[in-house]
Amino acid sequence: MRSSEKWGVDVDTAVDLALKELKADRDDVEIEVLEESSNGFLGIGSKLARVRVTVKEEAEPQTKEKATFDDIDAILAGLPENSAQQLPDEVRADYDKFEAEEREDARAREKAHEGEKKRRNKKKYSLSIEDTMLYEVKKLDPAENHPLEGFLRDIAENMGIDLDFSVKAGEELVFAEITGKDTGTIIGKRGSTLDAVQCLASYVVNKDSDKYIRVILDAENYRAKREKTLVNLANRLASKVERTGRSVTLEPMNPYERKVIHCTLQSHPTVKTRSEGKDPYRKVIIEMK
Repeated sequence: MRSSEKWGVDVDTAVDLALKELKADRDDVEIEVLEESSNGFLGIGSKLARVRVTVKEEAEPQTKEKATFDDIDAILAGLPENSAQQLPDEVRADYDKFEAEEREDARAREKAHEGEKKRRNKKKYSLSIEDTMLYEVKKLDPAENHPLEGFLRDIAENMGIDLDFSVKAGEELVFAEITGKDTGTIIGKRGSTLDAVQCLASYVVNKDSDKYIRVILDAENYRAKREKTLVNLANRLASKVERTGRSVTLEPMNPYERKVIHCTLQSHPTVKTRSEGKDPYRKVIIEMK
């Protein structure tokens, strides 16, 4: 005698599943309710119905059909939301299998996303060689007794500091390398003194010139070190903006230092830069594109 035991959210659902498996009609079977269904309280402690359906002796035997995943879906679709169900082993085995596969796929996607994010964050943006302040200095020729050298010696003498100067000059650029035991004094805090003296030196060099000549003063390779510091700062703050989604405003900088920040991040895929305010208080802002 053929029979089938099935679970369902209620007796009718369980009976329908058993009839489907036995390929029989209700008139051809005997139905025995083994467990009644219960909704519990607020979905907590809910139970499935369990029935045994037996084909009557006079009914013609039919080929048994294996339960399909539609059966599982029918059961799971009726479960109360957020309730902890104890599903039968025959249902739970297949359900757990596919649930595990979904979790594995989700972990793989998340791992790939995190890997891509880390690779993007690790990428460091930098200045092109042409954008560095000292790029053109290598092309200059030494200039003996240049007016800039005399001006700088007067500055050092009046400040009472021991310095020496080496000047190179071209048609559009004059560069002075400052050496000596008091270079720290001429550099000043974050290069403020060096920038001030450079500004005065520019006035002296351009006073009687028909065209503008750029002037660069450097001491202890400060300009290159400062560029590197600004490039690292730009990358660090860009990562912060990318991570938080909030813009960052830097402290006031001179035009060249602002240029370093802009040039460093000009090819960044997710952040952009802009300047705001008037000199000497003009600032760079890094924000999301």
